[in-house]
Amino acid sequence: MTSTSETHDAEQAIPVLIDIRHLSAKQLQELGMAQMAYVKPVVVDGEAAFAIHAADGTPMALAGDRDVAFAAIRQHEMMPTLVH
Repeated sequence: MTSTSETHDAEQAIPVLIDIRHLSAKQLQELGMAQMAYVKPVVVDGEAAFAIHAADGTPMALAGDRDVAFAAIRQHEMMPTLVH
């Protein structure tokens, strides 16, 4: 299976094919890190909230509302995912 990423040139983007079967463990772990974040319901000081985490689980932000959490992720050009 291959994935296509683009390098940005002043004149034109050139697609680069990457064979994911040959990625290192570290490269696989980082796959999707810049494109994906997840939202997890939490309780903070007795109040319901929504924690925003990077794909690797690193906490990034806290929102009082699920829709606000998703909007914040989209505003940073990432794809939100809900974790139960």
